[in-house]
Amino acid sequence: MIILKKTPALFVGHGSPMNAIETNSYTEEWVRIAKKIDKPKGILSVSAHWYTDHTSVFDTKSPKTVYDMYGFPEDLYNIIYDAPGDPTLAKHVVNMLGDFVGVDNSWGLDHGTWSVLHHMYPERDVPVVQLSIDKNKPFSYHYLLGKKLQRLREEGILIFGTGNIVHNLHLVRMDAKSGYPWAYEFDDYIEAQIENRNYEGVLKYKKAGKSADNAFWMPDHYLPLLYVLGASDEDDGVEVFNKDCVFGSVSMTGYLFSR
Repeated sequence: MIILKKTPALFVGHGSPMNAIETNSYTEEWVRIAKKIDKPKGILSVSAHWYTDHTSVFDTKSPKTVYDMYGFPEDLYNIIYDAPGDPTLAKHVVNMLGDFVGVDNSWGLDHGTWSVLHHMYPERDVPVVQLSIDKNKPFSYHYLLGKKLQRLREEGILIFGTGNIVHNLHLVRMDAKSGYPWAYEFDDYIEAQIENRNYEGVLKYKKAGKSADNAFWMPDHYLPLLYVLGASDEDDGVEVFNKDCVFGSVSMTGYLFSR
């Protein structure tokens, strides 16, 4: 049997917006992964920060850089990530998802996307389209959309999810250099489910036990992982990277699905 090479599916724990202007162990891993994989023809990004009442893509040729964060140093707002859009890819996504998705050009590339891609593809020469997350739908819906989009990987498109598996800003401690014990426990639970290809255990995350109670108070940062899992397949290898928790209640763990 011939197994065709596919562009990877990638989930990144993007963490603090400050990672965009810092060089640290997390950003160095993002750079390493970009060098490890073939440069994609385009990127379909599912960012925690486009969290809406519908599922949409933008189809503009020149998406704006969205500064959806407040109170950070001026250097962060001076970043302009002016990667091109891809109207053809956006139309293709609409055709693949049918009634599930519409077009909305009110958004652009938010910091969930550009804070990572600024390190991975600093030349800003890979076209990027974002897909919004419908906050009204069940977890199974987001996993299903990922499966519907899987074929894009055969066409050179990187399926890119950006969020955080543990993300509870109510419990963040900025002076904490590591995570709470329960944060590591939940992060470990998710890793075990992914390693065992038990994605049902990721969808039904409450099976993690008490650690799930604090993992997130809204699922915006968790849901991008489900798109990536949906876009993965049984022939993929799984690489876990940036396995860590910071600020008490934020996980930086990422997953690369590739063959």
